[in-house]
Amino acid sequence: MPSVHSVTYSLLRRQGITTVFGNPGSNELPFLKGFPEDFRYVLGLHEGVVAGMADGYALASGRPAFVNLHAAAGTGNAMGALTNAWYSHSPLVITAGQQARSMIGVESMLANVEAPQLPKPLVKWSYEPACPEDVPRALSQAIHSASLPPRGRSTCRSRMTTGTVRPVTTPSWWWRARSNTPECRRPRSSSAWLSG
Repeated sequence: MPSVHSVTYSLLRRQGITTVFGNPGSNELPFLKGFPEDFRYVLGLHEGVVAGMADGYALASGRPAFVNLHAAAGTGNAMGALTNAWYSHSPLVITAGQQARSMIGVESMLANVEAPQLPKPLVKWSYEPACPEDVPRALSQAIHSASLPPRGRSTCRSRMTTGTVRPVTTPSWWWRARSNTPECRRPRSSSAWLSG
């Protein structure tokens, strides 16, 4: 079975998202391990700069930009730049690492007890996958949400741990997350999206 890691990069590649803006910490290292050669990592020394670069990239390219922040502290540091991105309607997909599940109960320094609440109200959608196998679906939904009119930010907070993805049937609308496709430009009913 494919790993969560490989499925995540395949999903990003399929959506044309091969540039990652980030300021990594220890929580994000599993995601960066084995970073694909066809991807580009743009390192910023502060999360506000990282989010600002991604905002500009999304506006210039017209495509979603992928942001990888370090835990709750990194998300907090990026909030000023996310305010600018909110008003620009920039399609950003923001991920942030989370402490290992065993550290959540003790509320260690980098843990985020209510992770999906932290970036609100500056995001359209925010979610924390319950297990590694949920990461690709959650990321797909984040890309889709960020790309829909009005475009905006969505977050997916995860523990980038190892795991495998069981074969599942993915609804075709998850793959239509590109903002430049006719399906995303013209309004459609939810039943039309769900039917593929």
